[in-house]
Amino acid sequence: MAELRQKIAVLGAGNIGGSLIGGILKAGLTTAQRVRATTKSHEHAQQLAQRFMIPVTAGGNLAAVQDSDVIIVGVKPTAVAGLIEEIRPGLRPGQILVSLAASVPLPVIEKHAGSPMAVFRAMPNIPVVVEEGATGISYNAVATQADKDVVEQIFRSVGIVCFVEEDMMDAVTALSGSGPAYVYMVIEALIAGGVKMGLSREVSTKLAEQTVLGAAKLVRETGLHPAVLRDQVITPGGVTISAIHELERHGLRAMLISAVETATMHSRKKTGMLTA
Repeated sequence: MAELRQKIAVLGAGNIGGSLIGGILKAGLTTAQRVRATTKSHEHAQQLAQRFMIPVTAGGNLAAVQDSDVIIVGVKPTAVAGLIEEIRPGLRPGQILVSLAASVPLPVIEKHAGSPMAVFRAMPNIPVVVEEGATGISYNAVATQADKDVVEQIFRSVGIVCFVEEDMMDAVTALSGSGPAYVYMVIEALIAGGVKMGLSREVSTKLAEQTVLGAAKLVRETGLHPAVLRDQVITPGGVTISAIHELERHGLRAMLISAVETATMHSRKKTGMLTA
């Protein structure tokens, strides 16, 4: 990745914001001198400052943005409007504003920002903390290709990036945002299955976590459809087809599809409430 010349401010640097700082610095996108952050508490500010060797303050959001080119807002959705109003005097055309609150629509962010500037709405998921995240991003009409390239580099430092139309952000939230919870349930169930059949919990956990990790990696690196890879595991009259028959009988695929659908509808409702 090419080095970024922009100065970056991460406001409300919690788990996701802190992971972005770590990814940016580890990837060598910029230097610690070009990154600063804010937090709610002095204790957390000290921890981040010691961890990344960057300036971190408890509060001081306006001061942080006045000398920054990229502003990443990491607070909860209900706090986004208030924070942007707070930093509004320091915002200017040419800056890039990125919100990590995926349920807050672009027009709402633009309204509170006031200044005509590039605005991005991002949905990173929790695996960004281990640099294996999936982030869906939409952007406003002011954003240029150069702005998109900067934002993509930042989020690629902690995983993969997909740009989508804004009306697809609720589906992104339902699939990749909530998706880790679905996968954790699958891992938990596989571990329980191993324990039920006599394996120790330690062995079951190691086998289950590596099986899910390896299967996902194989999908990504081969580019093959999961159904093709599934069929490569199946042998006629074998163990796997018997297990798949049981999963199909209980509607595993239908349940997961419905889970994404239900979560999307719920996300749209929340987004609508914030828009109103």
